[in-house]
Amino acid sequence: MSYNNKSAKNENLFSSMMDLFFPFWPLLAVILVVVLFLAWGYKNYATPIYEVSATLIIKDENKGVDNSKMVESMSPFDSKKIVENEIKVIQSPDIMKKVVDTLNLYAPVYEEKDFFGLNIKSVSAYNSSPIQIKLKNPDEIVIEKDVPAEHYFTVDFSKKNVKVDGRIYPLNEWVDSPFGKIMFYPNKNKVQQAKKPLYFILINPRSVTQSLLKSLEVAPPEKLSTVINLYLQDAVPNRGEDILNGIIAAYNQNGIEDKNILAANTMKFIEARIRNIGNELDTLESENEQYRSSKGVVDLSQQSRIYLQDAGHNDQRIADIRLKLSVLDKVENYILSKDGGGSIVPSTLGIDDPVLTQLLQKLYNSEIEYERLKKTTAVNNPMLTSLADEINKIRPNILDNVQSQKSNLNASLSNLYSNSGKYTSALQTIPEKERKLLEITRRRAVKQEIFASLLQKREEIALSFMPTNGQDIVVTSAQASLEPVSPKGIKIYGIAIFLGAGLWIAYVTGKEMMNKKILFRSEIEESTNLPVIGELSYLKGDKQLSLNKPEDIPFIEQFRQLDAQLGLYSRTFRKKKILVTSSLSGEGKSFVSKNLAYSLAQTGKKVVLLDMDFRKPNATKAFNLKDHKGIVDYLKGEASLDSIVITSELDTNLDILPAGTKGGDHTQLLLNGKLELLFEKLSERYDYVIMDSAPIGLISDANLLAEFSEITLLVVRHGFTPKKIVRRLDQNLGDKNLQHIGIIFNGLKKRGLVKEDSGYGYGYGQAYGYGAYVQKR
Repeated sequence: MSYNNKSAKNENLFSSMMDLFFPFWPLLAVILVVVLFLAWGYKNYATPIYEVSATLIIKDENKGVDNSKMVESMSPFDSKKIVENEIKVIQSPDIMKKVVDTLNLYAPVYEEKDFFGLNIKSVSAYNSSPIQIKLKNPDEIVIEKDVPAEHYFTVDFSKKNVKVDGRIYPLNEWVDSPFGKIMFYPNKNKVQQAKKPLYFILINPRSVTQSLLKSLEVAPPEKLSTVINLYLQDAVPNRGEDILNGIIAAYNQNGIEDKNILAANTMKFIEARIRNIGNELDTLESENEQYRSSKGVVDLSQQSRIYLQDAGHNDQRIADIRLKLSVLDKVENYILSKDGGGSIVPSTLGIDDPVLTQLLQKLYNSEIEYERLKKTTAVNNPMLTSLADEINKIRPNILDNVQSQKSNLNASLSNLYSNSGKYTSALQTIPEKERKLLEITRRRAVKQEIFASLLQKREEIALSFMPTNGQDIVVTSAQASLEPVSPKGIKIYGIAIFLGAGLWIAYVTGKEMMNKKILFRSEIEESTNLPVIGELSYLKGDKQLSLNKPEDIPFIEQFRQLDAQLGLYSRTFRKKKILVTSSLSGEGKSFVSKNLAYSLAQTGKKVVLLDMDFRKPNATKAFNLKDHKGIVDYLKGEASLDSIVITSELDTNLDILPAGTKGGDHTQLLLNGKLELLFEKLSERYDYVIMDSAPIGLISDANLLAEFSEITLLVVRHGFTPKKIVRRLDQNLGDKNLQHIGIIFNGLKKRGLVKEDSGYGYGYGQAYGYGAYVQKR
């Protein structure tokens, strides 16, 4: 049972939606044609956009692979990187700005293009322009207006000049112009011939940089991957490829420059040490030669050589520790003297502690990134502030490590100095001349060892300056998609259809929601418990129907269906008096009552129609009986029943009792007792008594007639009766003695553009039957 109820509800919902929207389907067709045409125009007008992609491997200190060990051993300054940080570097304005300047993207060239014969569109001439434009100081470009000026030009390669805005400039030369120092040179990207006039505009490089950064996407394909993908969308495929390749080149060059800064700093330190040690060696060589010649000492004894070997080894260790202490002192001074401003960290030459090396490398990377961001962001930028905090956290850890190492090195140095004292005591046992020579030789051997070590370090650092060393690996160079990623026809047409349908739905729904009149049978059924007995189509003029008029036959058939629905054709039906009323004047109660009477008379039954709307006797007027005496005269006692009965010319089975003369208190007339006698006589003479009463919501006449009626038909007119009136029917009729009330939905007009009637309700086909649709109030 619940399943059937659910199915019925779904069916009713579907029917309601069809009733609401189907009449307006031609409007939907028109809207769809318009929006699809606009979509087609947009698709053909819009500039196709291609997606360019490239893939790069980042050397990460925690993930993935690095360059070969051979290259790493030759370059002590090859730094491993954190992928997330390097993505920020690639997306930095500094990198993109270099690409903009290199490719002269601040001076784009455009070619006019016809669109339906109109010059309302321009396309990039990156591949068709015969020249490119380069400015010596592009950062000085100032746009005086919101839209950059268009500078049309022509090129004459035979004369090697360019004509811009009426002025002639030579090719391949820096020349003065209203734009500053400018050069025009052949376009190496030209692959096709321009067919329309060409012009260029000048844009500040910073604006171009920001625009390109918005379309640049850099991300790893997986969370722990050292591979990153670069994506860029551009209207010109090979320009997008040049931009991405330029970004990769600028990024690698930036990494090489950063590495070279650290290498140069270390080289400077080593060169100074080599000069100092070299001078000391020269002094010792001279002292050695002078002593040998003055004292006549040629060579050392076996005892002296043994001593020299042991003491030299001890002295070398002392020299190594002193060098390390010197390096640690420089690192310590750097940490203590800096406030996190992002300078380059000093060299760690000779320090083998991996913890300190990692901390210094992390500090170096953070400070390099800090310097980059400081050039392009505000001081209070969150990323810059975060880096400064990170630098300030690393420095104390480095300082603790340095002080710990210095403490250990000083302890080792004390032991070595103690051994050195022993060697010095042993030196006293050697003859004086040989002892002096041994001291000179000992000092010279230490300096030579240090000098050789410094030369080796210098060569290692020199190798780190190789231009290809330290570059990240390009897995896939920039490649543009073969087909545009936008505009996509299917997507555009789909959006157009969606928007068109949405506009149509909004229009129909809004139109119906703003309407405060009853339009659908379902609205009546949702607003009141009273059953809807039938529906009658709109008939212009509210005229009397006749079988003699072929155009009236469909309407007469509707009344016959109404009669059947009421059960009036049943042989067992005993109810004869029918009251026809409405809530408001103008809802068509007179039209319903007179045509209901006529349809019943057509069946051979004797029918009488009483016009009891004394104030607006429309039924009387319809039968041209305004001048006849009628019910009012009868109730006053001024006319007999037989004298006021008029037989209709339409059918002899139909009699009319007109309203009669005006005047008097109609309510008092209805209460004088003669009305009851009137209905007794009419019930004896006629099969059906139809009463056309005044509106029940305006005058009390219908209430007074209720006791004489057996069926009450309440007329609700399509597009006329307010919804609020119908919603109040149950409340307003609750205290009235109306018998077996049923609603007639009258005047159904064709809606929408197709003028279909199917949207107005469920018709008569549900066969309620007498007992099903009537209810006593």
